[in-house]
Amino acid sequence: MINQLIPCVILFGAMGSGLVAGVFFAFSSFVMKALARLPDEQGIAAMQSINIVVLNRSFLTVFLGTALVTILLITHSIFNWESANAIPLFAGSLLYFVGSFLVTVVRNVPLNDALARVDTKEGESLTLWKDYLSKWTIWNHIRTLASFAAMVLFILAL
Repeated sequence: MINQLIPCVILFGAMGSGLVAGVFFAFSSFVMKALARLPDEQGIAAMQSINIVVLNRSFLTVFLGTALVTILLITHSIFNWESANAIPLFAGSLLYFVGSFLVTVVRNVPLNDALARVDTKEGESLTLWKDYLSKWTIWNHIRTLASFAAMVLFILAL
């Protein structure tokens, strides 16, 4: 029974990681560049607002749902290692879970939390903003590539 559901789970993993890759790509490609062009106080305020608004049902369902799918697919691939698609399933799942989910939790969220505490009227906020833009964007590039590569591997596994 569960083996009949696995292709649907893989498809959800491919679609979820693809959607997440697209969101992250947009930030790496133009959102962060646009925020960097704003006066610092406005860029900080805009990113603070984005970090609040992103915590919504649609994004979190895809982002966290895909992370849960990867845990299931890692487990499935380990118990079915002789299967032809076990390696791309395992690799894609690990890439998404580590490179997208864990990087978000361990790198991007702490940066967002620090930015949330910033008062744009303080001089030190401008230094933090420049550092934030650089570090957050680098980690976002990693999340983008990991999510995209996971999607490709899930498609190959199908």
